[in-house]
Order: sequence, then C-alpha cells, then structure tokens
Amino acid sequence: MTDLDVLLVSPVRVVVRLFSLWREADFFSTVFSSFSRIVLGFLAAFLLSGLLALLSYRFPAVEVLLRPYVVTVRAVPVASFIIIGLIWLSTGRLAAFISFLMVFPILYQNVLQGLKSTDPKLLEMAKLYRVPYVRRLHMLHLPAIKPYLLSACSVALGMSWKAGVAAEVIGMVDGSIGEKLYYAKIYLDTCDLFAWTVVLVLASVLFEKAFLFLLKKLFAGSEKL
Repeated sequence: MTDLDVLLVSPVRVVVRLFSLWREADFFSTVFSSFSRIVLGFLAAFLLSGLLALLSYRFPAVEVLLRPYVVTVRAVPVASFIIIGLIWLSTGRLAAFISFLMVFPILYQNVLQGLKSTDPKLLEMAKLYRVPYVRRLHMLHLPAIKPYLLSACSVALGMSWKAGVAAEVIGMVDGSIGEKLYYAKIYLDTCDLFAWTVVLVLASVLFEKAFLFLLKKLFAGSEKL
C-alpha cells in the first residue's frame, strides 16, 4: 500500500474489494447485525411517534409535556447521546437506542403537524353527523398525515443509519459495520473504509426504498377502504 492509497484509493480497487468482501465468512452476519439494530430503532420510533402525536393532538397537555424533551433531543449532538448510551446500555443495544432517539423528534413533529393540518370544516361536519372517531381518523386524518409522514420518513431513514453506525463506531460494537469502519481507520485501510461505506449506503437505500414502497401501499390500501 502506498501513501497515495492511504489518502485516496482508486475506484477499481474499491470495486474489486467489494466483490471479495461478500465472500468473507462474517460479511452477512455483520450486515444483518447492524441492519437489525438500526431498523429496530427506527421502527420503534415510527410506532411511538405516531402514538404520542395522536395523544398530543387529542390532549394538548401531552404536547406541552413532550415539547421540552423533543426540543432537547433535536438540539443535543448525537455524540453526547452516544456517550450517555454507553453509560446506560450495553454496546449491543446502543445502535438501536441512538437510531430511535435521533429520528423520533422528526417523525413525531411531522405526524403531529399532519394531524393539525386536517381541514377543520370537514372535522366539524364529521362531528355534526356523529361520525365515529376511528372513521374520522381513517377518512380525514390519514390523508392529511400522508405527505408529512412520507417526507419525514425519507429524511429519518437516512439519519437512522448515519446515527446508528456512528454509535457502532464510537461504541466499538462487536460484529457490526461500525466496527469494520473503526478497524479500517486504525489500520489506515482506505480501501476497506470505502468498501464498507458503499455497503452501508446500499443497505440504507434499499431499506429506505422498501419501507417507503410499503408505506405508500398501506396508504393506498386504506384509501380504497
């Protein structure tokens, strides 16, 4: 390896390394380890943000109580939360925790804004005709939430991977993509650094496309009911 290779490896070497990387014994277990933790954190944030946004919409006091925590999470650097997470949790749970923490405020605020954007005249008419709340939620609120939620997810999905892998790098999580990136830095293996970064980007993009596709299908299916 030359000094130039340390600074900037050629794309050809990265491609060659990518083709050899997936044949290594621990490749799929490494990708699955990071994938499962980060996806778990994102899905937990997705479900909890929807539930709390609905509660905040129905009960304004809940929104007031949550506001300081949401603002704090958005303002504090991710590195600070990673260090706190290392104190509180085992390294195996760190990526899921950080992924959850970083995307929750984005999803929560967008879902809440979508609920608040529902046409008040339609809501008033629904109350006048005593339309059940579940039906109002399905027929009026979901269409209003859709653009906000899709926009939030497109941002939050990428952020969950960035934050989750950053947690793995700092926390030295065994058998993770973050650990591979850390060792690539330690041994000045720029080729491995770029190769694992490509793997990370591909995993992130594929999950984002699949999740948004399923989410759009769910919205399309609910609109036909």
